[in-house]
Amino acid sequence: MKVYKARRGIMMTSILLGFIVTPLVFYFFDPQPFSERLRMLIPLMAPAIFIIWPYFDTRYQIDGQRLKYKSAFIKGEIEISKIRTILTGKTRWVGIKPALATGGMIITYNRYDDVYLAPVDDETLIKDLLAINPSIEVIRRKK
Repeated sequence: MKVYKARRGIMMTSILLGFIVTPLVFYFFDPQPFSERLRMLIPLMAPAIFIIWPYFDTRYQIDGQRLKYKSAFIKGEIEISKIRTILTGKTRWVGIKPALATGGMIITYNRYDDVYLAPVDDETLIKDLLAINPSIEVIRRKK
């Protein structure tokens, strides 16, 4: 079983930092007593958990004849034999997107299904998928 790490884009990193830094700024500059500030910090930090979780938990793996993806609560697997095309250098803004960066790859499988992935090294994942299913059509777009 080979695991591929997800690429982390600057936009996702900026959002994560914003969700962490903003409550901390309010926490340290608030003139209220410590116990009141602490009680306010916990609800303000809750949204950061939903950004931190996928930030550190997004990965892709090839397990036998299946490509598995996981990003926090988004999980799935695709039979590699059913993958039809891989479009690289494109960004998907809607649909199933277990990815943290732009400029990844759209994998089309079955008849109308697709998923957007953004591994650190697109070419390694494509090479490993082609080794299992050489009939996959790879369309490369310039980034």
